[in-house]
Amino acid sequence: MSQPTTRLTVAQALVRFLSAQYTERDGVRHRLIAGTWGIFGHGNVAGIGQALLEYSDVMPYHQGRNEQAMVHAAVGHARQLDRLSAQAVTTSIGPGATNLVTGAALATVNRLPVLLLPGDYFASHAPDPLLQQLEHPSEFDVSVNDTLRPVSRYFDRITRPEALIPSALNAMRVLADPAETGAVTLALPQDVQAEAYDWPQEFFAERVWRVRRPAPDPVELADAVSAVRAAQRPLIVAGGGVHHSRAEDALRALVEATGIPVASTQAGKGSLRHDHPADLGGIGHTGTAVADDLARTADLVIGVGTRYTDFTTASGTLFQNPDVRFLNLNITGFDAHKLAARTVVADARTALEALRGALSGYRVDGAYEAEYRAGKERWDAVVEAAYRADDEDAAPTQTQVLGALDAVVGDDDVVINAAGSLPGDLHKLWRARSPRQYHLEYGYSCMGYEIPAGIGVQQAAPDTVVWSLVGDGTYLMMPTEIVTAVQEGLPVNLVLIQNHGYASIGGLSETVGGERFGTAYRFRSADGTFGGAPLPVDLAANAASLGMEVLRAKTVRELREALAAARASDRPTCVYVETDPAPTAPGAEAWWDVPVAETAVREAAVHAREEYDRQVADRRRHL
Repeated sequence: MSQPTTRLTVAQALVRFLSAQYTERDGVRHRLIAGTWGIFGHGNVAGIGQALLEYSDVMPYHQGRNEQAMVHAAVGHARQLDRLSAQAVTTSIGPGATNLVTGAALATVNRLPVLLLPGDYFASHAPDPLLQQLEHPSEFDVSVNDTLRPVSRYFDRITRPEALIPSALNAMRVLADPAETGAVTLALPQDVQAEAYDWPQEFFAERVWRVRRPAPDPVELADAVSAVRAAQRPLIVAGGGVHHSRAEDALRALVEATGIPVASTQAGKGSLRHDHPADLGGIGHTGTAVADDLARTADLVIGVGTRYTDFTTASGTLFQNPDVRFLNLNITGFDAHKLAARTVVADARTALEALRGALSGYRVDGAYEAEYRAGKERWDAVVEAAYRADDEDAAPTQTQVLGALDAVVGDDDVVINAAGSLPGDLHKLWRARSPRQYHLEYGYSCMGYEIPAGIGVQQAAPDTVVWSLVGDGTYLMMPTEIVTAVQEGLPVNLVLIQNHGYASIGGLSETVGGERFGTAYRFRSADGTFGGAPLPVDLAANAASLGMEVLRAKTVRELREALAAARASDRPTCVYVETDPAPTAPGAEAWWDVPVAETAVREAAVHAREEYDRQVADRRRHL
């Protein structure tokens, strides 16, 4: 008996299929592919472009200005919705496709879903070599899209219409699986996109991908309980998996039952409200003094949904207790086994709830609680000092900018950042008041992420006030999506901090013997270095030329007023402020391994190497 079929092009079939895909977790349903970003060229205009026009009633289309930025917007959208909804991105072949690589790497590194649909060469090879085709003499099936293979969790090139069916289903499986998700790429040869085929109608039926909450293995759970009960100084390290699982309430319940304190990675900050007595703030190289002090003496480190990057572990130098052991709760076995840990491979919320139930009667010693609460109070005083401006009519420092913002934002506002000196200052100082307020992309720390991510967050949560924080270096990388925010009427607030160069790398350069070489935005001086006057660049005027309302602030007082006005505005608004490039945040509480020249003539590099050798001697391998 033959199946009913519908004759459509491959591109039309793909768009119709995507419009019928849903996720479901805890009884709540989301569209899996909520919309499609696209910039059109010859490789996708007559295929995916025509299909999006044909089915514009079921698949929203968003116009972007830069292919990498479109991926960032999609990633921001997915993170705001806890990976339960994603967006697709379509490009032409050639530079449009290769511009996706950075965004794809960011998505996969951060375990966030995005569907990439780049055009590709003709599957038939009939007109080879076509415009923008890479010709590989010995591997004729290679195209520029193969650069997306190592940064994709799933990759396929659809060279025949019927191949789309299993590949599209596999793509959805990966996107919806919290243990597998990341960038997914379906490369679409432009002739195949336009080819018609008789599709089984059930391919277009509504399909629900249930997002699992796998429970802990009983043996692993029992082992975990034994480890916690034996610990005198346990410390929880909350990672992004806490947020993705919406496990914040379960974490708080465990903490309040046991008294175990919580330090957070960049992705995990906000897992507890900042005013919870057990919230110690950030951990690692950019962490707080209280979190890092406890980490050095912890005898059990309980990682929840964290990848343990070098910033978290201080490049292997942070956890110094000779008897320290690790217990990792993670939905992926790959991450759970890091640092030779005991493992609980499970959903974060399910695992935390199970652990709390099995730990009935356990609580840390009162002296330990008193110790970390006192440390938290001391650090809160450090934050207040960094935020405080004794002279409201003076130009603000960068930490005073954060203090002014802290005074203006609402509990449910979202603050976005990714690169430069701001991530370190924010991780140390920001006081997160809700699970989604702190949105730092620090897995890939990609300059240019903030503005398009703000658009994605605003699309995912239209009634939320969104702040994209950027320095001048990041702004110059990718301001193009300001035009998109203006076009779509998305009231993203941009806080643009001008400090005339790469302040973060300048500071790092100074500590590793690089003497801030190549990090300032200045004219050349007589000796040929960039030590002259600051460049006469007006970034505020640039933002205004792209359609933003721009508010310039020269003093702390003006900054507070401008931030309040931006929050009340219903259009995209930029608050522009110039700060001193000198660092004003508290110094690093833990080390970060950036190798220093082993031999050099310049005195700065020689001294930096001496300090490097001293620090690296403290590295431990946890086996």
